[in-house]
Amino acid sequence: MNDSQPPLRRSAVHSLTGVQIVGTGSFLPDRVVTNEDLGKLGFDADWIVQRTGIRQRRHAPPGMTTSDLAVGAAERALEAAGVARDEIDLVILATLSPDYLMPQTATAVQDRLGLSCPAVDLSAACAGFAYALVTASQFVASGCSRHALVIGADTNSRVVNPQDKKTFPLFGDGAGAVVLAPGSKEQGLLSYTLGADGSGIKLLYRPMGGSKMPLTPESCGAAPMWFMQMEGKPVFKWAVSLLETTFRQVLDEQGRSFADVKYWLLHQANERILDAAMKGLGIPPERIVKHLDRYGNTSAGSIPIALDETYRTGAITAGDQLILCGFGAGLSWGTLLWRW
Repeated sequence: MNDSQPPLRRSAVHSLTGVQIVGTGSFLPDRVVTNEDLGKLGFDADWIVQRTGIRQRRHAPPGMTTSDLAVGAAERALEAAGVARDEIDLVILATLSPDYLMPQTATAVQDRLGLSCPAVDLSAACAGFAYALVTASQFVASGCSRHALVIGADTNSRVVNPQDKKTFPLFGDGAGAVVLAPGSKEQGLLSYTLGADGSGIKLLYRPMGGSKMPLTPESCGAAPMWFMQMEGKPVFKWAVSLLETTFRQVLDEQGRSFADVKYWLLHQANERILDAAMKGLGIPPERIVKHLDRYGNTSAGSIPIALDETYRTGAITAGDQLILCGFGAGLSWGTLLWRW
């Protein structure tokens, strides 16, 4: 695999208002794994922070699953929203690390929360929460849902090779959730773009476990094929180009400027990706929400965790405009201009 990234494919920009977020929540496992902890296992602690900005991450203990993380985040979002559980009529869970290959993990979450509604997983890796938020917003805006629970949750420590020094230090476990409800025509998705480029599938993927390379008694010894594999350099270049392009797309569609955005809540893949894109666009560092130094890359959980932590400080108020952006395997992305 060479280091050149696929040419960026542009996608259409749409608008979807009449939706609001009425509650947020997040959940992180208690177990903190520092770079120094990984250093004892042969990893270069200094390299990790210099190349990624990550100083520690959370790992779920044995027995804790993606549904456990999702339920923890969902309970806090429901409490914050003040919405009764019998009022939730849709659950969408974004994850790349489900409890089982079948059935969908959202059904376990639905059961444990005592809900009576449709429940489905959405698989778009690190762009999953962006896709899930747009999908659920469509249900709410069309009147097909009154209160939708949208969750991003991943237990990445179970799907990353602990022997791979280039990927294992990057990822952590965590979940975030929001509750959606009908809002005013000034609220919701002022503009958004979702996209994918399947030519980059093998830049970031798990080769084994699907129909193309199924798990069999004979293949179970091929452990590295079960874990996530990533070509870091082309993914890095693609991500920086993607952020700059899609930010301009969603803002230009609404005649907004970078100065109109109060906070940028982006997928927390690598600090160097965020810094490169932000520097190129002249966006002040204080407008960029970061938590990857504490949590690492939590995949579908990264955006809703950032949103929950920021909202709970009181920093987000009515009328604020936010950019939410997820990007990763697929290669898939979603960039959203959201008005609170």
